[in-house]
This record gives sequence, C-alpha cells and structure tokens, in this order.
Amino acid sequence: MSTDAPPPSKEQHKLPSPEEFAEVQESAEFGELRRSYRSFAFPLTVAFIAWYLLYVLLSNYAGDFMGAKLFGNINVAFVFGIAQFVTTFLIAWWYERHANAKLDPKAQAIKSRMEGGA
Repeated sequence: MSTDAPPPSKEQHKLPSPEEFAEVQESAEFGELRRSYRSFAFPLTVAFIAWYLLYVLLSNYAGDFMGAKLFGNINVAFVFGIAQFVTTFLIAWWYERHANAKLDPKAQAIKSRMEGGA
C-alpha cells in the first residue's frame, strides 16, 4: 500500500489568506448567513430545551399526572417520552429544509467566491 499523496484534482482552488477570511467574516453577506442560522437555531434550541425540562419536571413533581393511564398500559409519561423523540426528528427535518433553502446557497456563494470561482 502506497502512502503517496493522491494526484492533484483537475479542479484546483486557491487557498484564501487569513486577511480574506477576516474580510468575508466582516461582510454583510456573511452577517446575513449568520443571522439566518441564528434566527432559526437559537429559538428552536430554547424551545426544545424548555419542552425537555417540562418533561423532566413533570416526571419528578407531577407523578400522578404522568402516571395517569390514557389507554391500556400507555400513560402520559410514555406519550411525553415518545413525543421527545418525535420532536427531535421533526426539528432535524425542519432544519434540513431550512439549511437547504436558506443557508446552503448563501454559504456556497461565499465559498465559491473565496476559492476563486465566481
């Protein structure tokens, strides 16, 4: 097995300098990308943590409520626990849609410009 470096790709990109990185970081376009990410991620993170803490607090301090049978052997605590998983997957799906629609095109434009593309 050879440890040689792979052959150079046909598509060579220039490496941006630290000054170019700093310039892009201070640009309005990068600021908009960062705002778009933060305006989605931070509120959803806070909401999910609050939802999770509600589940934990109810489990600790509202045992009668959480133990209430809904049907068969299914109680409120079980439904809340399953809802935690469902919520996690829904947030991941929603974030993927948001990133594909809003974040990725902006990030790709910045990346292409920095690599000397467009």
